[in-house]
Amino acid sequence: MVAATSISNGREDVPQEEEQGRPWYMSGGTRWPVPAAKIRKTGRRILRLWPHEDPGSDRITNQLMFVPPVSSTGESNGHRLKKILIFNGLGSWAPLKPGRDVFTQARCPVDTCTVTSDKAQAADADAILYKDHFVNPGHPRPPRQVWILYFLECPYHTQHVKFNDVFNWTATYRRDSDIVAPYERWAYYDERVKQNSRLDHNYAANKTKKVAWFVSNCGARNRRLQYAHELQKHISVDIYGACGSKKCPRSTAAKCFDMLDRDYKFYLAFENSNCKDYITEKFFVNGLGRNVLPIVMGARPEDYARTAPYRSYIHVDEFESPQELAAYLHRLDADDDLYNSYFKWKGTGEFINTYFFCRLCAMLHDDFPNKSYRDVNDWWRGPGTCTGGSWRKAAKNLVSAPGG
Repeated sequence: MVAATSISNGREDVPQEEEQGRPWYMSGGTRWPVPAAKIRKTGRRILRLWPHEDPGSDRITNQLMFVPPVSSTGESNGHRLKKILIFNGLGSWAPLKPGRDVFTQARCPVDTCTVTSDKAQAADADAILYKDHFVNPGHPRPPRQVWILYFLECPYHTQHVKFNDVFNWTATYRRDSDIVAPYERWAYYDERVKQNSRLDHNYAANKTKKVAWFVSNCGARNRRLQYAHELQKHISVDIYGACGSKKCPRSTAAKCFDMLDRDYKFYLAFENSNCKDYITEKFFVNGLGRNVLPIVMGARPEDYARTAPYRSYIHVDEFESPQELAAYLHRLDADDDLYNSYFKWKGTGEFINTYFFCRLCAMLHDDFPNKSYRDVNDWWRGPGTCTGGSWRKAAKNLVSAPGG
C-alpha cells in the first residue's frame, strides 16, 4: 500500500512508498492504494487527477491509485453507490452487463458504482456516458450529474456536437481528456530504468528484408501512401494489401506477422490521420508487439515521446524527406548494434490495462470540479489539432506566417 504523504508547512511532498512491489494494475501487482492524503492547510487532496492539476500528463496511474480521502468524520465517501447510465446502450461495450460486475470483477479499488442502459433512470444517474454519439436525454441536467463524451476515433471520423456547455467530462485518447482512454498504455517498472544494459537477443539476425507495411486504406488524409511510394525510391518497401503489390490475407494474419518478425527489420506504423495524440494499435500491436522497428506517422513527435517506450521507434518527422529517412534505415541495416539499440526498452515495463470503468467510478467519488466544455468542438477539433501532412512543416509554416 501507499503510505500517506507527509505534509509540512502546506508543502506537497513526494509520496513515499514504504512497501515495495508493483501496483495492482500491473502483472503480479500487490500494491493497493489507500485513501488519498490531503494538505492540512487547504484540505485539498494531493494526488493529481484532472487535466488542470497536471497539464501534459495523462494521470492514468494516479487515477488507478485513487481512493477518496477520509473525511473529518473518519469515513471515505467511496461507499456511496454511483449510477452510470450508458446512454447509447451496452452493445458497443460488450461484454459489459448492467450492475456492478464490471467493477467487482476487475477488483477496482473503488467499486461502489453500477451501470445501466435504462434511460428511464436518466434523471437520477450520477453520470451519463455517451459513446461516439450524443443525443439529448430530454431532461435538464441535475446539479453534479456528469455528462461524458467518449470518442475512440480521431476528429475526422467523429460527430460534430452542436451544443454548448453540454459535456462536463471527456474520455478520449487525448492526454488533455478528463479520463484518458488510450489504445494502449506503457508503464515502466521503475521510471529510472528505461533501457536494458544488455540484450539477450539479436533482433537483426537472419533478417534479409528491409521495410514492410500492411495497409488497406489507400486514400488517407495524411498522404501516407504517397510518402511510402517516395520511400520506395530509396529503399525496399514491401506493401501488402489493397494498396500494394503483395498479398497477405487477414485470414492468415498470424502467419503474416510471423513473417514480419522473421524477415523484416522495419515496419511502417502509419496512422490514417495526423492528429494530436492519435496513436493506435498500428503502432502498439503491429509495431511494438512484434520484433521489428516501427517507423511512425500520425501524432506529433512529442506525443510519441510521451507515450512510447524510450527509443522504441523512428518518427518520419525526424527527417527532412523520405530520402533522408531511407539513408538512416540503410545505416541501421548495416549496423546490428545500432539497430538493436532500439530494442533495449523491452523488459523495462509492460502495457497495462487502464481499467476505464475503475477510473470512472473512482473519479465520480472525487470532490471533482464543477465545469463544462463551452464548445467541445473547439477543444476536440480546433486549430492545430490535426494536419494534412508533416508536423515539422506545419510548425515551420506557423513560425514563418505573418505575425507568427
